[in-house]
Amino acid sequence: MEQEVPVIIHSGEKKEPVQEPQQETRIPEQIKEIGETLSEVVSSFRESESYEQIEKAIEQAKDYIRKKPTQAMLYSLGAGALLGLLMRKRR
Repeated sequence: MEQEVPVIIHSGEKKEPVQEPQQETRIPEQIKEIGETLSEVVSSFRESESYEQIEKAIEQAKDYIRKKPTQAMLYSLGAGALLGLLMRKRR
C-alpha cells in the first residue's frame, strides 16, 4: 500500500513566529468569590469530625480488602449487579 506524503522544503531563512493576539483571561469577581467560598467550605470540612470518621472508614475498608480480597470482590460484584438491575428498570 503506497501513500503520497507531502514534502515541504524549508529555506535556510529563519522566520519569527507569528504571535497571535492574546485573549484577556480575566476571571469575573463572582467566580473568584465562589472559588474562595468553596475553598473555605472544603477546609472547614477537613477540620470537622465527619471528615475524620470518613478517613477511618476508608482505612477500615482498605484493611478489609487486603485481608479478604475474594469476599470484597464478590461484594462489589453483587453491588454492581444490583445497581445495574435498578438502573435498567428505570429506563
